[in-house]
Amino acid sequence: MKTASRLSILLAFCFAGAPLAADEWTVEELLPPAPPWAGKSLELIVEPDHPWITPAERTGLETTPDHAETLRWLDRLVDASARFQRVDLGESGAGRELVMIVASAEGAGDPEALRENGKPTVLAQAGIHAGEIDGKDAGLMLLRDMLEGGRNEALLEQVNFLFIPIFNVDGHERASPFGRVNQRGPRQQGWRTNANNLNLNRDYAKADTLELRALLQVLNLWRPDLYLDLHVTDGIDYQYDVTYGWHGVSGWSPAISNWLTEHLRPAVDAELRSMGHIPGPLIFAMSNSDLDRGIVDWMAGPRFSHGYGDARQLPAILVENHSLKPYPQRVLGTYVLLESVLRLIGQEGRDLRKAIEQDRARRMDPIPLSFKAAGSPDTIEFLGIASSKRASEITGGEVVEWLGTPVTRTIPYVHATAPGEPVQRPRAYWIPPAWREVLQRLELHGIRLERQDQPRTLDVERYLVTSFELGRSSFEGRVRVEPRELELERVSMTFPAGSVRVPLDQPLGTLAVLLLEPRSADSFFQWGFFHPVLQRTEYAESYVLEPLARRMLAADPELKQEFQARLKADAEFAGNPRARLQWFYDRSPFVDRQWKLYPVAREP
Repeated sequence: MKTASRLSILLAFCFAGAPLAADEWTVEELLPPAPPWAGKSLELIVEPDHPWITPAERTGLETTPDHAETLRWLDRLVDASARFQRVDLGESGAGRELVMIVASAEGAGDPEALRENGKPTVLAQAGIHAGEIDGKDAGLMLLRDMLEGGRNEALLEQVNFLFIPIFNVDGHERASPFGRVNQRGPRQQGWRTNANNLNLNRDYAKADTLELRALLQVLNLWRPDLYLDLHVTDGIDYQYDVTYGWHGVSGWSPAISNWLTEHLRPAVDAELRSMGHIPGPLIFAMSNSDLDRGIVDWMAGPRFSHGYGDARQLPAILVENHSLKPYPQRVLGTYVLLESVLRLIGQEGRDLRKAIEQDRARRMDPIPLSFKAAGSPDTIEFLGIASSKRASEITGGEVVEWLGTPVTRTIPYVHATAPGEPVQRPRAYWIPPAWREVLQRLELHGIRLERQDQPRTLDVERYLVTSFELGRSSFEGRVRVEPRELELERVSMTFPAGSVRVPLDQPLGTLAVLLLEPRSADSFFQWGFFHPVLQRTEYAESYVLEPLARRMLAADPELKQEFQARLKADAEFAGNPRARLQWFYDRSPFVDRQWKLYPVAREP
């Protein structure tokens, strides 16, 4: 087929009115119109008779292959060229294979061999939300073009490429035409969550899922220099088809952020534009129905991929293609982005590594546990899509309709990037050996631990959780807990043999703080790993407490005065016999002194 005729067929898929399968037409008609697109990147699609045409290209990028077909194609590629190695990362919750392709000019098949070539390494991961699968089909095309004689054969002379084609493999196989109603293609779409209904992009800190634990092993063993998490976003309509970003310089890895902003974005944006795409920053609208409120520059916590990368000094880029753009446009935009990132890192990876080492050597103090908006918002020239509002008989209010016409507007740009909730960095944390699950998770993250073979007595700081609030429902498989009030006290404690010291004079010290400080939203405490310390287990009967209370009053005049003052000031307390006895029990030597005591201590 000649190029012109091939492009004419492919262009048909890039218009809102293109013919669709019978089971899709109602979904397509629900979506706003897509502006016409005929980018230069359409030339990246090979001829129908090409021996390495990908399954998605075979259908004009209208469909995406299932897990089995994807692996068959990749296995054929691995068999055909020594440049590619398949690495099995384990199984998903439902027992499906989780694989990674290692692409290098030397055909390295393990981390040590890959590091021996001295080249920087880029890791790209597709399908963490399996319905957002653009990255898989773009990655297959890019791997094909890295073959000997391919248009991107030379890339591997300067850079190594690790590619996870389907991260959420169980969600990927829960495919149907009814996966994401607000997304334009592919024809069959996978599901957002895994087989346990858990969102893998909320699991980086707690690492509950087999999939995320496998990824942490990749990060620890293969040590990529840059990490891309490939998504498709939704919400408002706009002109940008490929948006991407990372934490700003006020985050946990400022040198990395500065390098990405000054070196990577200009190069990648220019390449995307030259190939007919419209790149933009990550877009999170303040309101999906009122763009006049603007968009927000948001800093994620370590439960998310790019927030986690920032916390562990790993350059991490969140890519969010626009869900309302046609699938061919989104896939090809991802290809261009991956290609340009690999080329740049191959050329300037040494400078990126300097930024990484600068952040790894840094010992941030204090450490912000969160980020917030501060000051007045800026403005941004926004490449939007015209919209109107009309009265809705369904909702009884107004509904937004996107009209498909490009418009440029100046809107507020809120920077929620100011450090919040700072905490002083201790020298170390101390964890008793009973909390094995927490210790195992710290090891999964690659945090260095010092196990004690003898008891240790030392002065430490410890938190008492005087007030807390449990979540009202399950969130990501756990009932979260928020500490409302914490008291920090200085005490001498003896830690038994087997206890663990977590030194913070290490590159992952900031990550350890975010996981172990109870005020951190992604701490093990707030994710529910320490629920047992919040329950009361010992109690006393009234027939014992009443004589105990009389003896305490007789022995302590100040206690008696305090009790009488409480009776006078609190009528509800005065009228509750059990509460009155409990008051004495809480002040007696029999009360549980470890109740609500956070077992992780700080070494100041």
